[in-house]
Amino acid sequence: MLISPRFVKACLVSAALSVVGVSGNLCAQENSVNLTLKQAVRMAVEKNLDLKAELYNPAAAEADIRKSKGMYDPLLNLLLHYQDSKTQPASVYASGTPVNHQRVFDYNAGITQLIPSGGTVGLSFNNTWYRNNSDPNRFLNDYFSSDLSLYFTQPLLKSFGSETTELNIRVAKFGKEGALEHYREKLTDIVAKVRNQYFLLFSLREYLEVSKASLVLAERILGDTQAQVKAGVLPAMEILNSEFGVATMQKSLIDAEKAVKDQVDSLRSLLQLPADAEIVPADTPWHEQYVVDEDAAIRKALVERPELKQLRIALKTGELQSRAARNQTLPDLSLVLNTSLTGLGTEYNRALDKVGSGKYPVWGGGLQLTYPLGNRTAQNEYVRSKLRVEQTSAQIRSMEDSVANDVRFAVRALQAGYKQLDVAERGSAYAEERLKAYIKKNKVGLATVKDVLDVQNDMVSAKGNRIRAIAEYNIAVTALWKASGELLEREGIVVSEKDGDALYEKNR
Repeated sequence: MLISPRFVKACLVSAALSVVGVSGNLCAQENSVNLTLKQAVRMAVEKNLDLKAELYNPAAAEADIRKSKGMYDPLLNLLLHYQDSKTQPASVYASGTPVNHQRVFDYNAGITQLIPSGGTVGLSFNNTWYRNNSDPNRFLNDYFSSDLSLYFTQPLLKSFGSETTELNIRVAKFGKEGALEHYREKLTDIVAKVRNQYFLLFSLREYLEVSKASLVLAERILGDTQAQVKAGVLPAMEILNSEFGVATMQKSLIDAEKAVKDQVDSLRSLLQLPADAEIVPADTPWHEQYVVDEDAAIRKALVERPELKQLRIALKTGELQSRAARNQTLPDLSLVLNTSLTGLGTEYNRALDKVGSGKYPVWGGGLQLTYPLGNRTAQNEYVRSKLRVEQTSAQIRSMEDSVANDVRFAVRALQAGYKQLDVAERGSAYAEERLKAYIKKNKVGLATVKDVLDVQNDMVSAKGNRIRAIAEYNIAVTALWKASGELLEREGIVVSEKDGDALYEKNR
């Protein structure tokens, strides 16, 4: 027994699908993927390239947060500096030498730390070796000077407080929340699209089966007509009518096959399946009536819709920036404190001993005020920030009205869809009974072949209406869930920042 390469490829595709939890029965039916709706949604979520690209935005936002937190990283300062200078003194009598020759070597270390209140704490250890050619009987001309200093600067008005200090950190966090909601919005769109494409494929496959059955019936009518014409019961003209009926059904079948293939390609692209994988929906769409509380759906939508969440995050960001801008209109008044332990000696160790003894302390403190006259830059930045907040608030109110209308439209579409489905199902049943009756009439000579074919076309149209009504009703359910912001919850999908964080960690 020879195994075709396409059959082997189908089995390999089936094995690949099993990795993501999809049990496509490819080996049983060559190049066929039997998918449930949940499997199709899961595949789209895990493999859709647009979603993968969108996930980079929360990851980049996490990098912005870490970057902004870097302002709390301690700043280390190290200095090595040597200077050799020869200068002419202003008074030979004062210096005791016609030329001042000085050599200075500094070696210092320090560390500064920003604190959440906006202040800065610093610790420095400074050392200087100094040598000159002054009169040793009157001046020290070869000595070491050391000091250990602690200083603190704290803004008291402008730039005071953690909210102003951590402005960039908090804005970056809001940015990440917004990126996650935007990802959630895209994810909702993809899930809705997969559901709709799935139901459309199901309906087109159903209509394809109707077209096949109709062609079989038309061919049977043609055979019966040919037999009746041969027996002299019917005129030869009826054969032409029958053949026309067969040709019409053949065209319908060709159109139906093309529509199925086009729809398979659309769904296959969403799911990133191989180009020759044949998708067979395994789930049957809903037929039952879906009861919805419109007011409850609107309340849920006003809380859960990602578009609204993004605007509310933008509002919180704007309010934070506005408060920070208002703070920047205040005078810059800072408290400055410093204290040092100093030492001086002809040997470095003796200078350090004096520093450690604490006999030569230095301390000081004061206030420093800076304020630009007019302060137009800060004032207008504050006005601009308030305008942005008011603008965002107006956009939120507008979006809330739009979201409420979306839900109302979706509820009406759902209710109308169910009524249309009921009418279409009854119409399909009536059309089948009507066709049976006309076939019986034709056998006893009470109806022509053309009458039967016309009734058959009516039945095909009625069945097509029923199939479309089923798909449109399920699409209306999806539209309602999307409008109310509960689609992901219904599909058991949870959006977490962990996925973006994992992508960030991967690229560190």
